[in-house]
Amino acid sequence: MTTPMMKQYQGIKATVPDAILFYRLGDFYEMFGEDAELAAPILQIALTSRDAGEGKRIPMCGVPYHAVETYMVKLVSTGHKVAICEQVEDPKATKGIVKREIIRIVSPGTLTESISERSNRYLASVFFNVQWGLSFLDLSTGEFAIFQTSEVEALLAELSRINPAEILLPPELIKKAKIWSGYYCSVRDLKSYESTVFKLRFSAQAPLLQEFPVAASAASALWDYLLETMPGVDPSHIVEIKTYRSEQWMFLDQWTRRNLELTESLRNQGKKGTLLSVLDLTQTALGGRLLRHWIDKPLLVQADIEQRLNTVEELTHDSFLRQDLMKILAKVYDLERLMGRVSYGTANAKDLLSLAQTLALLPAIREILNSNTATILKRKIPVLEGLDPLVNTLLNALNPSPPISLRDGNIIRTGYSQEVDELRSIATGGKEWVAKLENAERERTRIRSLKIGYTKVFGYYIEITHSNAHLVPEAYIRKQTLSNAERFITPELKEYEEKILGAEERLKELEFQLFLELREDVRSYTQAILKAADNLAEIDVFVSLAEVAVRKRYIRPQITIDGELSISEGRHPVVEDMLEAGVFVPNDTQLSRERHLAIITGPNMAGKSTYMRQVALIVLMAHVGSFVPAKQATISLVDRIFTRVGASDDLAAGQSTFMVEMHEVAHILKYATRKSLIILDEIGRGTATFDGLSIAWAVAEYLVQHPDFNPKTLFATHYHELTQLEDNFNGLFNLHVGVKERGDDIVFLHKILPGRADRSYGIQVARLAGLPHELLKRAKTLLLELEASKSVPSPIDSSQAVTQFSLFDVPQTHPILEELAQLPLEDMTSRQALQYLYDLRDRIQSTS
Repeated sequence: MTTPMMKQYQGIKATVPDAILFYRLGDFYEMFGEDAELAAPILQIALTSRDAGEGKRIPMCGVPYHAVETYMVKLVSTGHKVAICEQVEDPKATKGIVKREIIRIVSPGTLTESISERSNRYLASVFFNVQWGLSFLDLSTGEFAIFQTSEVEALLAELSRINPAEILLPPELIKKAKIWSGYYCSVRDLKSYESTVFKLRFSAQAPLLQEFPVAASAASALWDYLLETMPGVDPSHIVEIKTYRSEQWMFLDQWTRRNLELTESLRNQGKKGTLLSVLDLTQTALGGRLLRHWIDKPLLVQADIEQRLNTVEELTHDSFLRQDLMKILAKVYDLERLMGRVSYGTANAKDLLSLAQTLALLPAIREILNSNTATILKRKIPVLEGLDPLVNTLLNALNPSPPISLRDGNIIRTGYSQEVDELRSIATGGKEWVAKLENAERERTRIRSLKIGYTKVFGYYIEITHSNAHLVPEAYIRKQTLSNAERFITPELKEYEEKILGAEERLKELEFQLFLELREDVRSYTQAILKAADNLAEIDVFVSLAEVAVRKRYIRPQITIDGELSISEGRHPVVEDMLEAGVFVPNDTQLSRERHLAIITGPNMAGKSTYMRQVALIVLMAHVGSFVPAKQATISLVDRIFTRVGASDDLAAGQSTFMVEMHEVAHILKYATRKSLIILDEIGRGTATFDGLSIAWAVAEYLVQHPDFNPKTLFATHYHELTQLEDNFNGLFNLHVGVKERGDDIVFLHKILPGRADRSYGIQVARLAGLPHELLKRAKTLLLELEASKSVPSPIDSSQAVTQFSLFDVPQTHPILEELAQLPLEDMTSRQALQYLYDLRDRIQSTS
């Protein structure tokens, strides 16, 4: 027969079959059966067994309750869910099996522990109904947002930006495994996408949700999942749903984010060597996360950009204001995550003290803003007011050095509660009484080694060694015998023990209850605290951008809508930051609606890629609201930045380097507009020479003469034949990287100059790399032979209007049409025919 405990365990486990159950048993969380066999090697803990009844044993392992976070994070980080099953009754007051319930289910998207303080961990939800709906939430900060689009590429770009730890999907979408490749996905029932609880919780934002119904459905499933995984918790720090509208933000696909190394380096996937690393002088975790968001989502509305630039400019003129703010912001704790812990009921006394110490800085910050010339930042003063009463309450109530545990007492400051003070006096006074009793008994019995001790099992006792046993008074009552001593009690000691211990227990319970009241008091200020947090983050980011601008000699860009992109002495912010002062060679850029495509030639290592990325980063920085590394910059609003830089195999998807490259080019040509900026660093190098040249040539022609297109484009290539296009198209012009020749050697000048390069100097670069002399000599001979026999295509007549992009035209006989013509319909059942149609639709969508 199964033991009662195992019967309870099995019943609870049946409710969470997809999670590893942490079952609270005393001071441990235990795992049994398959859960134990799965978890033990991951957690590197011993696998044992336990009696399961009927003479059977079940595999078992466990982790200490006080270290559960470490083990839980390790399991979730390897892609597992963990269900925390807690004792919800006092074992001392219960006969039989203690009642247990699941209090939390932790998945990759609901994990709030062990998160980098300057980044977010998102739980996302996706729904499709004519359009795509996306919702995402950071449980640790309360950021909750929705996004709706008709383009799957826009959805994928947004997923790439937030990089969710987990995506919730309805059953029909989970089948599209290719789209969600690389993400941890969980299936949700369709009912959760129309949750009544969600609608009631956010009824105040009903108009917004009605405007974006598909995204609202995604948010509904996310909220339903949150309540399911955190039963009994009211996430009060999630106060509103924000909307990301595509017309507000610049479109950046995953390739552009990666190639420009905005927030993550290609070399080490870290922050070093990124644009974020250059611009981030923020002093707070709040500001660090906000700056990352600004870089990831550059603005598109000119007025919004100008407002940010105005604020940065004000701060650049007042170094004392910047230094004062940076100094005080360095003391600010992470208010968003502190309020998250308050909301979930996990905040301890140290958390509330950190919150109080941060809020106590607000008067000084208000004074700094009010006494300086920064008129724009002064507008933030009102939202930094109104929290002083809460600060006074917390600082008066909390011990300046509280323990981590809420059950150990010593939380409440002396003087806050009369009852706490009285109980504390009894408890501490009792200890003094015990010390006096010990001295008195030593004098009375003349046993100098006599001592009074305490254990949880026996309480207070008088301990006397065996060698002094003959001196023990008759009134002593023997309690315990040890190897070298005897322990005794007296009626007087026992009576006072009860008084002392009773006071200590009542004191701990009272302090705990008072703390819970304080935490609820803090919860009532949630919206005001989060608004203060938002504004402190903005102040921190503005100060950071201004300080960077001053230190690195950045200038304010001029924002226009006339299609002009003019940069004088522009510099690459990241490369310059890594080089010694004065080493970086600046370059100019001039693109307009009339001359919008530059063909850039020159040798490898000369600086073509750096130059093109530098232009893209300067444009992006201007849209962020940052000053830029240049002597002068006029930036016309750019709706999208595209980059095609390098390529690699995607073997998992069955795609070669060249196929990946062609997919990226096709993506750019499909989604770019006349307001876009395109960076093309080599096209066609992954196939045969003339195939590649033909494709590069056709792409250049398409970009320069399409009547509804004409995006601003920087096109670096080693196909020097493309430079001939300048003679046929007014919108195209040549640039090259300056090189100085010294015999067979070359010196890179890193200067972008008008005109074309006549060769790539590949052999000279190979010599610099150290290739053998004999090999280089043979290569030079072969180069002369090949150059003598090459043929070049003729440029297309510029008067001919491009009506179709012939490079990607569908053949006259499409493979799918051939497949349909040969389909044995007479041999197929209706179910097979319907399944074929579904498969055909999926194939078409996957290539669209």
